[in-house]
Amino acid sequence: MTITAPAPTRERSRWNLFWTGPAMRKLRRNRLAVTGLIITLLFGLVALFAPLIAKPGGNCLRDLNIASPNEVYNPLGGAFWRAVVAPPASCYAIERLSFSSTPTPPGQEAVFGTSNGYNIFYGLIWGTRTTFKMSFIIVAITLLIGVIIGAVSGYYGGWVDNLIQRFIDVLFALPPLILTVVLLTILRAKSPGGDPTGPIILAFCVAGWASYARVVRGDVLRTRQLEYVDAARSLGARDWRLILKHVVPNSLASVLTLAVLDLGTIPLSVAALSFLGLGFESGYAEWGQLVEFARPWLKPDYWYVLVFPALFIVIFSLAFNLFGDGLRDALDPKSR
Repeated sequence: MTITAPAPTRERSRWNLFWTGPAMRKLRRNRLAVTGLIITLLFGLVALFAPLIAKPGGNCLRDLNIASPNEVYNPLGGAFWRAVVAPPASCYAIERLSFSSTPTPPGQEAVFGTSNGYNIFYGLIWGTRTTFKMSFIIVAITLLIGVIIGAVSGYYGGWVDNLIQRFIDVLFALPPLILTVVLLTILRAKSPGGDPTGPIILAFCVAGWASYARVVRGDVLRTRQLEYVDAARSLGARDWRLILKHVVPNSLASVLTLAVLDLGTIPLSVAALSFLGLGFESGYAEWGQLVEFARPWLKPDYWYVLVFPALFIVIFSLAFNLFGDGLRDALDPKSR
């Protein structure tokens, strides 16, 4: 009698385990979440290839050291890579076709028309880059700060937890946008005409980390009581090793979902700052600037000055919210 050895089982890679896991299966079945992800990726492509969609001109051409805007279409030339990867600051200045304050309707020269003389199409395309840059930088910094402070607060407890939570209560006493406006006003008072990027990021980070810290603290309070944490502690693992290797990685599902949702809400807040006159300087490629330009022209005859910027802001925020809601449902074990 011949006994055949069982066929060796092929070990599945981590990517395969992740892709075929219950969370990803549920996320792939959620059509709204997939739609939101696709729209987000399309916005990402628009931001990446902004120089090819809205050709640079004026000072941007000079700083790119090219004579014709068509040279950016040549991937063998240095101008293509510099324009796509690291365009100079002058490229973010919205192309101004005239100095007339009266808007002009969409046409061949300006696909979406002009507002205050600025090309709306150019401002929206390059403003997509500004939106992605501000959203991801702000969320990344606030998420990092919130995870660290929330993990320390939840793991150690006692007076450390009490002190951190009372400070968070003070921050929550003010609405986030009001606190951001106050901080930004103070920061920009020292250099009124300077680049507002740094002060805007700092103001949002100071006002935004507390929500992440509170969510992480709640998850850490639950995770630190689990058996594998006690086992690692009994083997002599130090506190920071326990926090970084065992507690935090298993406490990030909720806060990552919150971060994805915030990626869609931060552009609204940045646009509100520009609308209030606290954002970027006039003519900078940022969606809130275009909404601010439309304020004196809210009439049916000039519908395009508000409709196109509003559509970009709403669709961008809606895409991240659809994907974030789907991600939250997929990562929630109770909903599987």
